[in-house]
Amino acid sequence: MTGFNLFLAFATAVAIAGAWFDWRSGRKADEGEGMEGEIPNALTFGALLLAPVGHFLWGWGVSGAQVGITNAGFSVAGALTCALVPLLLWRAGAMGGGDVKLLMAIGAIVRPMVGIEAEFYAFAAAAILAPARLAWEGKLLRTLGNSMALAVNPLLPKGKRREVPKEAMTWFRFGPAIAVGTAIAAFLHWQLPGARMP
Repeated sequence: MTGFNLFLAFATAVAIAGAWFDWRSGRKADEGEGMEGEIPNALTFGALLLAPVGHFLWGWGVSGAQVGITNAGFSVAGALTCALVPLLLWRAGAMGGGDVKLLMAIGAIVRPMVGIEAEFYAFAAAAILAPARLAWEGKLLRTLGNSMALAVNPLLPKGKRREVPKEAMTWFRFGPAIAVGTAIAAFLHWQLPGARMP
């Protein structure tokens, strides 16, 4: 297994663990046990802190301290790059903080290019999984109507806007989609022995 494959495997393991925690705690919340969907800080911050250190040590061991510093810098850049869109969504109330931290951790582990790719695949997976789940629960048409109202409301005069109550909004657990996206990116970037790191 090449060095970068270890980072791909670690990112996939972190994403799967995050998906499991998100699904488990979200399911308890759905059953009325009072707990919101939650991805533990120990998982996200732990991975976020270990990734630059791991990249530094790996780079140093392979090619010296300068390469280690460069690798650690790319790891930090991966976290920041993968945080851009999720932070905007979190600020708008469209994404949970745990999802943002999990995507940052994935970006730090696999660095900017593969991190953005994993994030893209996660959003694509969510675009497939969310409507399927809503259709299964019988909420798809109502949710589409609410989405249309939210999209059109800013264009209408105040008197003609349709109020969408917060209770009618549907929340989607994004952790499983992050796991799917990370696994796809890891599979596509898995390196055979002798291959160079991206």
